[in-house]
Amino acid sequence: MKANYGYMDGSGEFFITIDTDSCIACGHHGCVSACPVGMFEIIVDDYDDEVAAIKGDHRKKVKYDCGPCKPVSDRPPLPCVTACTPGAISHSW
Repeated sequence: MKANYGYMDGSGEFFITIDTDSCIACGHHGCVSACPVGMFEIIVDDYDDEVAAIKGDHRKKVKYDCGPCKPVSDRPPLPCVTACTPGAISHSW
């Protein structure tokens, strides 16, 4: 199952997708500690599995909150994507 967090506006789509079937909820060893703005948290989903999620106050600000990690040129992988060893996190841009 995939969880999409973010929004779409006139300038594009700004989403983070978490493949909850691949997420191993590694917590402070993965995306939670890698994100410099603290966007991620570990929650218990509807199937009683622990998975990563985007905190509510960040869901409509993905474009802005991810901005510092997304340079204009020579874009390396984002810290949360790199920290996610199962590859459960992807971005729409």
